[in-house]
Amino acid sequence: MDIYEVEQNIITEFDSFEDWMDKYNYIIELGKDLPLIDEQYKTDQYLISGCQSQVWLHAEFKDGKVVYTADSDAIITKGIIHLLIRALSNQTPEAIINAQLTYIDRIGLKDHLSPTRSNGLASMIKQMKMYAVAFQIKNKED
Repeated sequence: MDIYEVEQNIITEFDSFEDWMDKYNYIIELGKDLPLIDEQYKTDQYLISGCQSQVWLHAEFKDGKVVYTADSDAIITKGIIHLLIRALSNQTPEAIINAQLTYIDRIGLKDHLSPTRSNGLASMIKQMKMYAVAFQIKNKED
């Protein structure tokens, strides 16, 4: 499934909820299914700067695709990073770099986050795209 198809699925899921409390609860539930980072990567090197809570993100390059794992000390943040991983993991570096991630606005997520959480969301996206750029460059050199 490509990024656009995943985004459409997420939009459909969020459209089924009437209010934002239900959407927050769903985000919290998603966090419980987060592809968890291996404990060896829960170090400062993998912390995303700019996040209010602690968020660790790791990426691997497997079979031409980037695979992300993460963890956070905040339940809502776990759900947010899960939404990003769901869309971007197992995609090519080029697809990740070019992803517009319009679903974030379409589900109203940015409008319902505090300014510090919004900054954290932007930092998560930036770090995920930076991993993709690094894998793209490394792949061209090999």
